[in-house]
Amino acid sequence: MSLPFPKTTRAAVLYAAKKPLRVEALKIPALRPGQVLVQIAVAGFCRSQLNEILGLKGADAHLPHTLGHEGAGRVVAAGKGVRKVKEGDRVVLTWIRGAGRDVPCARYQSTGGRFVNSGAVSTFLEYAVVSENRVVCIPSQIPFKEAALLGCAVLTGAGMVLRTLKMKPRQTLAVFGTGGVGLSVVAAARLAGARAIAAVDKSPQNLVLARRLGATHTHLLNKAENSLLGIMKVTSGRGFDYAVEASGDTRAMENAFSSVRDHGGICLIAGNPAFGRTLRIDPFFLIQGKKILGSWGGDARPDEDVPRYAALYLKKRLNLAALAGAEYPLDRINDAVTAFQKGRPGRILIRMPFFAEV
Repeated sequence: MSLPFPKTTRAAVLYAAKKPLRVEALKIPALRPGQVLVQIAVAGFCRSQLNEILGLKGADAHLPHTLGHEGAGRVVAAGKGVRKVKEGDRVVLTWIRGAGRDVPCARYQSTGGRFVNSGAVSTFLEYAVVSENRVVCIPSQIPFKEAALLGCAVLTGAGMVLRTLKMKPRQTLAVFGTGGVGLSVVAAARLAGARAIAAVDKSPQNLVLARRLGATHTHLLNKAENSLLGIMKVTSGRGFDYAVEASGDTRAMENAFSSVRDHGGICLIAGNPAFGRTLRIDPFFLIQGKKILGSWGGDARPDEDVPRYAALYLKKRLNLAALAGAEYPLDRINDAVTAFQKGRPGRILIRMPFFAEV
């Protein structure tokens, strides 16, 4: 039996930087070939969304537009030519391209007649029109709350450890910033058999979560000190094999680079700093063999990695529940923004009405 195709959806819309999001009804456009309509259950709130809201990514040529790039829900309808999913499938939504081609972005229409732009994927909506290559099927046994975290936090964080760095057992790693991505780094390093995992953060609550997920050492950042002082003791001053920066703070990026060992230590930058911010590093560190890399989504391959991480969750080897933070209904999304800015622990989640049905 076909699921009903709704005419409208409630969505959080960004009309101007540094202004509250507006939650309003939008008319859902007809599906184009390669698009699917997903009833969202849960969406994750990522720092990149905060940067967009605050105008920290530079000029925004797409206003007004929807937001959100991580979530989970159920397919309501599939456009012509869609092969990956079908009506009724439970799916993860991700900003990282999977198999298939990109299709033109969706454009919704407000009840007042104004057009609202949307990317290849958006998740701060009750119903979202997304590109087929941004959804991946998940087993029915995995709850939407946990599944939503696979769309960005886990794909990026675990991908950096397992795909980009290809971490081996007994190696050492430091992570600067333990939000959703940083905590996923910790969890993946534990899976990889790391000998030492040091987590640095200014939130004691986040460091408690890091311990639960496998951190062997934690360091509470004191603004009056250099964060290197505490964690370098872990390696007796030698430096870590790897460091991952996941806070978006340029000072943390510089410290992460300094923390890796000479002759092959690798610093991986994952955080999103404000537009125009730059790093200062001593080039002699490069001569000594330290390396610095960037990461685009942890080199994730969603169609392979989402099922892989879902299977690890079902085998109780990946504690997704520990990654989840406070939950807010869509109507209170601006409260979620404030909570994120205040550093509430774990991945903040936006809960849709459909969530209560499963």
